[in-house]
Amino acid sequence: MPAKAFAPRNRTLQLSNPEISQFKKRFLDLREPCKVETLVSKTICCDIFETLRYLPKGFVDLLFVDPPYNLTKDFNGAQFKEMTDVEYEQWLASWFAPLMKTLKPTASVYVCGDWKSSAAIYRILSKHLHIRNRITWEREKGRGAKANWKNCSEDIWFATVSNEFTFNSDKVMLKRKVLAPYKDPNGAPKDWQESENGNYRLTCPSNLWTDMTIPFWSMPENTIHPTQKPEKLLAKILLAGSNEGDFIFDPFLGSGTTSVVAKKLNRRYCGIEMNEEYACLAEKRLLLAESDKTIQGYHDGVFWERNSLSEQKKANSQIDTVADIPDLFAAM
Repeated sequence: MPAKAFAPRNRTLQLSNPEISQFKKRFLDLREPCKVETLVSKTICCDIFETLRYLPKGFVDLLFVDPPYNLTKDFNGAQFKEMTDVEYEQWLASWFAPLMKTLKPTASVYVCGDWKSSAAIYRILSKHLHIRNRITWEREKGRGAKANWKNCSEDIWFATVSNEFTFNSDKVMLKRKVLAPYKDPNGAPKDWQESENGNYRLTCPSNLWTDMTIPFWSMPENTIHPTQKPEKLLAKILLAGSNEGDFIFDPFLGSGTTSVVAKKLNRRYCGIEMNEEYACLAEKRLLLAESDKTIQGYHDGVFWERNSLSEQKKANSQIDTVADIPDLFAAM
């Protein structure tokens, strides 16, 4: 397929026909039960229902799920049609219940939804897991509505298999600007730090995230996927809910954000994506991640408020041109 014509500054990731041919060779064709080692660093391009029965038991440390919300949506030619609330809940159960076998006793589960699908997700999760929290994150993009409130937030349900699970709160601290720089009687900063670039305070992570930037045309991580999640969002979840070497699994991989961030953060990973173009985009992003470990909004071990870190506004060092990619194939 020919690359689409974009403006010069548009950094949306594209695929050429030769790249698609090469990346398809990297897919894992899963047609029989396999061992965990077979899944490591793989993208499975297949419908989830054709793959679930072949997955091994008890290998997942963190399950991240971003399923289609209960909306009519076009995913590169594949239509997901809005259902009744009962039908959507039944659809969620049809694939979530079989996924339970893949989880370790210490596993954590994060499931994305919007206001309309969130209640159904809660009911399904509560049948199988211990629900710990609901994260609400702000999407700064969104269409206005004349007869309703603008939709600019989404939910992520956090649940665990048992009471033994990983949560590294110290790995997901948020660095905020100090608007009221109080000092103690000796004149020293009170719970904040002075720097050449301003005054900042590290704060503990909460379940309200207002520091996300949805991928857009000038960001190297941007793809054509209509519901792509920010790498920063996945980085928070993976750093908090897993450790290096843990296994991250995403059964609705999309354009690969979960696998890409897992790779950048030294986790093992595997994802399932039924759309061939999206799966190829995931493989291209994984290849680029071998030379660029940066995550927008995450720097020096902390997360920064949106648009507050000057270093993150600089151009990333990722490979941007199609011509660079064939040279990397030699190392595959």
